[in-house]
Amino acid sequence: MERSWKHSQEEEEGAAAARCTDRAPDAPRFPQRAFWVGLSAVLFLVTFALGLMGHLWLSGPKSQSPQIVRITAPDEAGAPFNQSAAVDQRNGLVTFAVTSPANQTSAVLYDVNHGLICYRPVDRNLCLLRTMERSDHDDVSSLLRAPTHESRFRFSSNETQRRTEFLGVLPVSRVNASSLEEPVQALCQDRPVHWTRRADGPGKQRLVYFCIDICFPSNICVSVCFYYLPE
Repeated sequence: MERSWKHSQEEEEGAAAARCTDRAPDAPRFPQRAFWVGLSAVLFLVTFALGLMGHLWLSGPKSQSPQIVRITAPDEAGAPFNQSAAVDQRNGLVTFAVTSPANQTSAVLYDVNHGLICYRPVDRNLCLLRTMERSDHDDVSSLLRAPTHESRFRFSSNETQRRTEFLGVLPVSRVNASSLEEPVQALCQDRPVHWTRRADGPGKQRLVYFCIDICFPSNICVSVCFYYLPE
């Protein structure tokens, strides 16, 4: 009799546990899209950084591994977006991976030692080059001088300072790729490279073809917009 009562009690406890399990809320879904977008940017930077390190190792002293820095900042509508940067403090190189909502990645290289910035837009078969100015050195120094243990920066809408820069593309100013420095060659590979120049704006007769947004740990976001100048 006692054995039968214990058996009945165990069945009731098992049924109660099953009912509690059935009523348990579904576990929150993992944000897969955000994960894959961030992962693709990091993989792009790691692949490029390793290739660039190989070029630099063959042509000079052995380089230390670049640090991957992640920056989360709001866009103009206030929605947060992520960027990643490979920082090579020893060689004065910072390479941004700017991932679009369509999961396509553009690249921006700051070569501080040679005073150059190179843009490689994702949807155009070319690279765009310009010389660095004082404001560019100030912006990128927040990464090159950051403590090596800081690998993530987050900013809110009311903290971020924004500015827009316009660059005119010179169609006839194609650069001889063999004359470029090694980091730019590694970024552009076989793409044609054109010089650009700073301008106040495209004017009413010119259209802005595309923009690339770059954010820095100094809490400054720069929207670099390109348009084509007449030949």
